[in-house]
Amino acid sequence: MSDLNHMWGSDLTVSASGDLQLVGGADQTQQRILRRLMTNPRGPAVGGTPPEPGDYIFHLDYGAGLPREVGRTLDAGRIRAKIRGQILREASVARRPIPVIDVQAIASGVSVSIRYTDAATGQPATLSFNVNQ
Repeated sequence: MSDLNHMWGSDLTVSASGDLQLVGGADQTQQRILRRLMTNPRGPAVGGTPPEPGDYIFHLDYGAGLPREVGRTLDAGRIRAKIRGQILREASVARRPIPVIDVQAIASGVSVSIRYTDAATGQPATLSFNVNQ
């Protein structure tokens, strides 16, 4: 099933006739991974303070919450674990070989590169992006 063509941080894509464009295949997988990683889940209640709200009100535990990592001390291992745990929830990402995730500190954020295998085609794919303020 296709999704609306919507890359994280951009507008919906429309055709020359003004119709909303759909996306499928490898582009759909990358859009779903980005949406999952950049969506903030509900945060824990700490010391009597209420929990941080999740971005999706009907799926409060959806997402890795990478934007919340900006401004914190970089813990690349924790971020890699969050990413791996979330992308393996996408049916279009193969479980084997295990995705390779690189996390690097950049000015005002982190840079992420993920090498994974497309479950439908068996082809390797790479997704690289920055999370910053």
